[in-house]
Amino acid sequence: MNKRFAILLATAGYAGHFPIAPGTVGSAVGLALFAVIRLAGSPLLEVGTAAILYVVGVWAAGVAESHYGRTDPGYIVIDEVAGMLVTLLLIPVSWTGAIIGFFIFRLYDIVKPLGARQCERMHGGFGVMTDDIVAGVYGNITLRVLVWVLPALT
Repeated sequence: MNKRFAILLATAGYAGHFPIAPGTVGSAVGLALFAVIRLAGSPLLEVGTAAILYVVGVWAAGVAESHYGRTDPGYIVIDEVAGMLVTLLLIPVSWTGAIIGFFIFRLYDIVKPLGARQCERMHGGFGVMTDDIVAGVYGNITLRVLVWVLPALT
């Protein structure tokens, strides 16, 4: 696959070039992708999309790092897209719950809880993608607890 396509994927259709808070914009792209996938009503599609996005994201983020000449530049937001999908993965949430999941993921993506910061040190696209997947796992667990405590979020 060519470099231009990798950059297109890594920046989530160039959403990563948004001048203010590109990570938040990338997370919003993830939320929109989640909405489309959830409408299909297929848990297999949710899991498959998250898995494929991780694999493709590792490749695209590695190419993009080389292109931009920096480790994990802000332009790369495919990791935020994938992290959002993981945060909401297989949780029966309403739109309110999905938006709360968005904010939970952003918090964990910024704070980098236990394990995420260490994953960030991995080489190339693996480091770019994996720290946000870990943040997404934390977000998923937190959102599951919130849905259990506040069933109105479903």
